[in-house]
Amino acid sequence: MAIVNLTINGRKVTAEAGSTLLEAAEAGGFSIPKLCHHPALAPIGACRMCLVEIKGQRTLQPACTFPISEGMEVQTHSPQVMDARRFVLQLLLSDHPLDCMTCDSTGQCELQDLMYEYGVKETMFPGETHAYAVDDPNPFLQRDYNKCIVCRRCVRACQEINGVEAIGMIWRGFRSKPGTPFDGNLEDSTCEFCGMCVQVCPTGALVPKQSLGQGRVWQLKKTESICPYCGVGCRLTYWTRGNEIVKVTSDWDKQPNRGASCVKGRFGWDYVHHPDRVTQPLIKKDGKFVEATWDEALDLVADKLVEIKKKHGGDAIGVLASAKCTNEENYLIQKFSRAVLETNNVDHCARL
Repeated sequence: MAIVNLTINGRKVTAEAGSTLLEAAEAGGFSIPKLCHHPALAPIGACRMCLVEIKGQRTLQPACTFPISEGMEVQTHSPQVMDARRFVLQLLLSDHPLDCMTCDSTGQCELQDLMYEYGVKETMFPGETHAYAVDDPNPFLQRDYNKCIVCRRCVRACQEINGVEAIGMIWRGFRSKPGTPFDGNLEDSTCEFCGMCVQVCPTGALVPKQSLGQGRVWQLKKTESICPYCGVGCRLTYWTRGNEIVKVTSDWDKQPNRGASCVKGRFGWDYVHHPDRVTQPLIKKDGKFVEATWDEALDLVADKLVEIKKKHGGDAIGVLASAKCTNEENYLIQKFSRAVLETNNVDHCARL
């Protein structure tokens, strides 16, 4: 790959040919603000927060879409650039609720962080504002269009990552917003509730309903783990407060899912706290289930298997593997079945 030499803020930087200015700057250790850009999505240059000054260009250019070239000289935080970014933030603030004190996204809102960084406290452009009702009845995510900045991240994630295209940009001008066909509820669309739109949203426009009022980001503990639902082994991050899960997110840098997840992995964790959940092994005594230790339960299973094998032979035993286990675990259970139990009656629940 050819190497391109350029200068950013007076420092020499090298980057691969074909890179955007934003990619080259971040690789060189420079921070450029952005709102519509996301590493998992194709750049569109919509928000104009990443505007930079390039020598020889008549106007400021969006770093997320501008290709680098040999000898390019760039200023990422010149006075003209800073004024342009404040102007963009004031435009966004002209139609954005100032309820940060009660917003669930406080502390993890990219718009709020930029307002703080650039010292924007109020807008120069007061006028008409939206007053959308927050009334989508789906059980998984809340859509508050009043906090939407029309960055299109959610639309692009639905198209580019999940490939469902359940949402798109609807209406025109001041009424423009991401929505379903005919502006209906998500339940009535092709939405699979994978939660990718929630994951990429930079504001509080899309949030998990399960986490509403359960705590701000600094009140939660972050734990990386693996989704318990299938053998793919998706990496997920569990956010807990006290001893209870509040929400689940994903990380773009973690394999194998690279930030993606299904509806079960992202929203189907409430069984952990269900009062009917079995939390200890149960064995039958006198026809009734009673709680037991793991040693008692495993010894009982082992004794029964030995008894059946001695009396009827290994072919009297059948084993079902699980789609919720890893390939390695399923390999071990079939090996145990054939080598120890001496039976080939092995099947998999996903096939049945």
